[in-house]
Amino acid sequence: MCALYGGIEAGGTKFVCAVGSGPQDLRDIKRIPTTTPSETIGQVIDFFKGHNGISAIGIAAFGPVDLDPDSPTYGYITSTPKPGWAFTDLAGIIARTLKVHVGFDTDVNGAALGEHRWGAAQDLDNFLYLTIGTGIGGGGMVNGKLIHGLVHPEMGHVRIPHDIKADPYKGHCPFHDDCFEGLANGPAMQERWGQLAETLPADHPAWALEARYIALALQNYICTLSPQKMILGGGVMEQPQLFPLVRQNVQEMLNDYIRAREIMKDIENYIVSPKLGKQAGVLGAIALAIHAHKSM
Repeated sequence: MCALYGGIEAGGTKFVCAVGSGPQDLRDIKRIPTTTPSETIGQVIDFFKGHNGISAIGIAAFGPVDLDPDSPTYGYITSTPKPGWAFTDLAGIIARTLKVHVGFDTDVNGAALGEHRWGAAQDLDNFLYLTIGTGIGGGGMVNGKLIHGLVHPEMGHVRIPHDIKADPYKGHCPFHDDCFEGLANGPAMQERWGQLAETLPADHPAWALEARYIALALQNYICTLSPQKMILGGGVMEQPQLFPLVRQNVQEMLNDYIRAREIMKDIENYIVSPKLGKQAGVLGAIALAIHAHKSM
């Protein structure tokens, strides 16, 4: 009988909790609205109290988060702009209350780990996972290990060229205005065009601009980290017309400088959607639990 794990995809809009051991074995899933920390975490704890025999729980959380095991605030959500959630202990209270070992990482690193274990990045040592939706974040692996460092990657907050004449929108990010996230996340598209991104027709000029901003960021990641594959998830990327535009822009911007077959001849299999689809986040959390359990 296989071990049983818990996964928490902790998002700014909802927490998705699951129990299982992988994509073919998700025994229970519950979605909990993200309200106050005490209310949301309380409901998460109640969900897992209803399941016996869980070996470990993985938490893939929105951030910024503290991933330093030696820090007194390890497992905390730190300086998030999410109202009421700044400097909230998440991993610690789950571990103490449920008396279970906890694996903790960013939501995008969690999704990356899930894609590495079961999805589009199997057998790869170097790849990136990017989510483009309400926010923009990135994670991934280098040399077979999740990317950590001074803190954790904040790929949504890189600066990309912003032609003010072509796009006079000032940006949505409360910290940087027109960083990548500030120019290209879902709320930025809504503010710029006056309607939800998913309601814009496929031939609307919004998509050409969005593809350009995404491609500018991807070009930077390709040149700095040299990933073997780039996986793009999130609600904005659910528009079928966007992937071909992004791929075309990336090839044009690189201008044959990176002479890798994957980019020059096979870009459809280089810039891809998550194989785990909308379950990449919660399955990534379960992958974090498996990893934490094996590291005990």
